[in-house]
Amino acid sequence: MNSSDSLVRARVCEAAHERYCLRFDDRSECDAVPAGALRWSAELPAVGDCVRARRVDPSLALIEAVEPRAASISRRRPGGGGQQVLAANFDRIVVVMGLDGDYNLRRLERYLVQAAAGGAESLVVLNKMDVCPEWTQRLAEVQAIAGNAVAISARESVAPLAEAIRGLTVVLLGSSGAGKSTIANALLGESRHATQPVRESDSRGRHTTTRRMLVELPDGGALIDTPGLRELALWADSHSVDEVFDGIATLALHCRFPDCAHSGEPGCAVSAALETGDLEPARWAAYQKLLAEARYHERSVDRLAAAENKRKWKLIHKAHRHNPKHGW
Repeated sequence: MNSSDSLVRARVCEAAHERYCLRFDDRSECDAVPAGALRWSAELPAVGDCVRARRVDPSLALIEAVEPRAASISRRRPGGGGQQVLAANFDRIVVVMGLDGDYNLRRLERYLVQAAAGGAESLVVLNKMDVCPEWTQRLAEVQAIAGNAVAISARESVAPLAEAIRGLTVVLLGSSGAGKSTIANALLGESRHATQPVRESDSRGRHTTTRRMLVELPDGGALIDTPGLRELALWADSHSVDEVFDGIATLALHCRFPDCAHSGEPGCAVSAALETGDLEPARWAAYQKLLAEARYHERSVDRLAAAENKRKWKLIHKAHRHNPKHGW
């Protein structure tokens, strides 16, 4: 019998420090760990992944392989290094931002670029409208950047959000204290996630969600909740930046010279828009910063890929040298 015959398909519904919970087609669940071969692969499973696993006993399985992802959202690992996949196989990314001290358009643009790189539509949820008298103005500001956005007070009602994600698998992203756990509890109809008040000084919160989880929603679909992110180092390319800043990318197409650096050259459409006020200096500065970060990421990925390829070939040559069947 082929060894693959004993593998069964499952979905990762919980992940924390290389410990997983799998949900199988028959709705049963069990704990899981990566098999030895998978630990040497470039990427470990993430919440939402569909995997092939081998049942060791009723309470434990070994994850042997990860199926290709339809969508995923990643970041550069804190402190540098490679890719960290936060969630996989979802329909929509919901970016939660508080209308208190958490409100920051420049940070939102960073989240939107990362969402664009993830391969799924995004929706911005402005939470805590009850503490922000000018919430309508801020909603208009966000809609001008993101397009798809709603404002709610999660402690009172999440009806606009629930309607927008009905039947979909969504991933919640946002800073600690933005209200993701409160939103998750409201959508689930139960207090499954602990919540804590934010600091009055800066509206920042502690991590109340410490692991990534996929849970089914009562009205259909599923929710992937992630810990609040204090750092979101981009794992995105320049095309994702242009997608979020599409107005700037379109402007650049109208410059007189195709290699225009947008620093005062004759016929520069970007410089003209800055002079007339059609393009905000802060928005332009944010675009330049994120584009530089994305280009650095592209170069880094090329270096990482080359290093990984070199490592694999070293292992192959080492195996051949120590295998008597080969005359190396």
